[in-house]
Amino acid sequence: MRDACRISGEALALGGEHVKPGVTTGQINEIIHRYILKQGATPSFLGYGGFPGSACISVNDEVIHGIPGNRELKDGDVVKIDVGAYYRGYHGDNANTFIAGKGTDEAEHLVAVTRQCFYEGLKLVKAGNRLGDLGHAIQEYVEANGCSVVREYVGHGIGKALHEDPNVPNYGSAGRGLRLLTGMVIAIEPMVCAGDHRVRVLPDKWTVVTCDGKPSAHYEHTVALTEHGVELLTKID
Repeated sequence: MRDACRISGEALALGGEHVKPGVTTGQINEIIHRYILKQGATPSFLGYGGFPGSACISVNDEVIHGIPGNRELKDGDVVKIDVGAYYRGYHGDNANTFIAGKGTDEAEHLVAVTRQCFYEGLKLVKAGNRLGDLGHAIQEYVEANGCSVVREYVGHGIGKALHEDPNVPNYGSAGRGLRLLTGMVIAIEPMVCAGDHRVRVLPDKWTVVTCDGKPSAHYEHTVALTEHGVELLTKID
C-alpha cells in the first residue's frame, strides 16, 4: 500500500504543478494518467463505476467527481484534483485543492481551512478513539472558521478495494461511531464549502456542485493506524 500511495501522491503533486490559467482539465488528467502508468500502476478511478477520467478534477463550485475535459482554467479558479493509483493489488487515494494563478482572499481562506481541518481530525486518529471523534473535530474547526462540511459524501476505508468499510464522516458527535483499531487504513477527505453545505449532482450523473454556487475545497490522504502510530501513506512533501 505504501507503494500505491506514493505513486498516487506523486501523481497528485505533478497534476497540481500544472494548475495554471490556460491549461485544460483534460491536459492535467493526461499528465496524471501517463505518470501512473509509467510507474507500473493503473489509475484507480478510470472506469470505476463508468467514470471516464484518471483523475477527478473539479473547479470552483464543483465539489467532487468533476470530469476532466476541454475546460480551460482561468485566473483565480479553485481546482480540486482527486487521484487514485492501483499497484500490486492495493489502492492509494488522495486529493488536494490548488488555485490557478492568484486567488481571492475567500478562496485562500477556504483552501487553508480545508487543509487544516484534516489535520485537526488526524489528531484524533488513535486506537480506542471513535470515528465520531475525528468527524467532530473536523466539523468544529470548519464551522468555527465560517465554512461548512458536506454531509452527503464522506471518507472511507481503503485497501484491496478503492472503497471499503467503514465510512469516515467529516462531521459527527465525539464518542460516537466505530472504534478505531490498530491496522485500519482509511481515507480521510474533508469536503468544505465556502457557503451552505448542501450539494446536488449535475445531469452528467457525476459532477457534484454546491447548491448556492459558492466555491468548495477538498483535501485527502490515505492514513494507516499502525502499532507505531499514524502514518500518512500518500503524503510526499
